[in-house]
Amino acid sequence: MLRRSQDRFKKVMPSGLGGGRGILIGVVVVVLIWLATGFYRVQPDQQGVVLRFGEYVRDSGPGLHYHFPSPIESVLRPSVTTVNRIDIGFTGEGAARTGAQSRDIPGESLMLTGDENIIDIDFTVLWRINNARDFLFNVRNPEETVRAVAESAMREIIGRTDIQPALSEARGQIEQQTRQLIQGVLDEYGAGIEITEVQLQSVDPPGEVIDAFSEVLRARQDLETASNEARAYYNQKTQQAEGEAFGLVQEAIAYRAEIVALAEGDARRFMSVLSSYSVAPDVTAQRLFIETLEDVLSDTNKIIIDGEAEGAQGVVPYLPLNELRPTPRTEDNTQ
Repeated sequence: MLRRSQDRFKKVMPSGLGGGRGILIGVVVVVLIWLATGFYRVQPDQQGVVLRFGEYVRDSGPGLHYHFPSPIESVLRPSVTTVNRIDIGFTGEGAARTGAQSRDIPGESLMLTGDENIIDIDFTVLWRINNARDFLFNVRNPEETVRAVAESAMREIIGRTDIQPALSEARGQIEQQTRQLIQGVLDEYGAGIEITEVQLQSVDPPGEVIDAFSEVLRARQDLETASNEARAYYNQKTQQAEGEAFGLVQEAIAYRAEIVALAEGDARRFMSVLSSYSVAPDVTAQRLFIETLEDVLSDTNKIIIDGEAEGAQGVVPYLPLNELRPTPRTEDNTQ
């Protein structure tokens, strides 16, 4: 083989060159070609990892780089921007959303809740490489590692959660806690993987008892509705009663102030009369007598004339016959 290669090389070389010199030039050309194979390019979505005899040497970013040709050095270029997807509890990417070509895996999806109920959970884990060196050398099978850690983390979180919150308002909390737990375990492994998101695709009771759970859920909703209505009625009546009580208290306060003011006024008036009476008892008594008669007789139609003054003043008493006659009542003909 070497002889045939030399013969071919001699044919392409100028005839003036000697055999030994031609071989030397050929070796130089081959060496140059071999050295040229050390150039490599790292794409923008990749991270270069240079190995020397299979041992990690350095990282390289996007662009054109050089390393010693094989077999001295080699380069691995994993994509560090691609978001990878792992479906747990079902098969078929995106099937849980579209409902097409989906197959449930009970061994992964059936989990035990904190209140000892069984729940069927399908979820998706999205991840990417954030450290190419750790990703390539610390974990033998990264995808299966992520799957196993994600399933274990979800079972732990569901094991601390009751079934009712898991079916309704706690979904976001479960996703967040599961993502944090998965990330913590992978960081301990030095996997070089970042969990970008955990998505709950479906959270349902097992198919055998889903109808019973639906009835329970509707009953809980009816109970909550009735409780809210009762609470609203209670608040309305309480506010109304508080308003009425406040009004009664204010009326009592006003009445008390009025009575106290009247009593104080009567007391001051009595003390004033007492002071006047102590100075002139006869005059004060006469004045009080006259004022009392004025109050008593102010609403009467009787006229009292002094008998002694009647003749002197020329007052002639008369009998008002017209006023003594009964007044005929007018009947109202209006219906």
